[in-house]
Amino acid sequence: MTDESPASRVIHASDANFDEEVLRASQPALVDFWAPWCGPCKAVAPLLDEISAERDDVLVVKVNVDDCPQTAQRFGIRAIPTMLLFKNGEKVGTKIGAAGKSDLLAFVAEHA
Repeated sequence: MTDESPASRVIHASDANFDEEVLRASQPALVDFWAPWCGPCKAVAPLLDEISAERDDVLVVKVNVDDCPQTAQRFGIRAIPTMLLFKNGEKVGTKIGAAGKSDLLAFVAEHA
């Protein structure tokens, strides 16, 4: 038996595949809008990896705002990290700023 890296479950979406990966997903998707130069984004990343490894009922998707400006603009992302929760193709929640794991899980539970 091999251990799967928690990061391997995180989906990295782009402008080209966002609709397919998130809006057409069969389960809720927690989308993290981030950038590699963002300190708070780096702090949240391991927590999202843990959530993706622990929760089969929620997709964890990352969108690099530098690489995917169209998607960031489409959803009005003005600060990072920003987490959006999508369910059945609709945005159902927004969380701006770094948060702890329990806060992220509560955000998912509230909206999913």
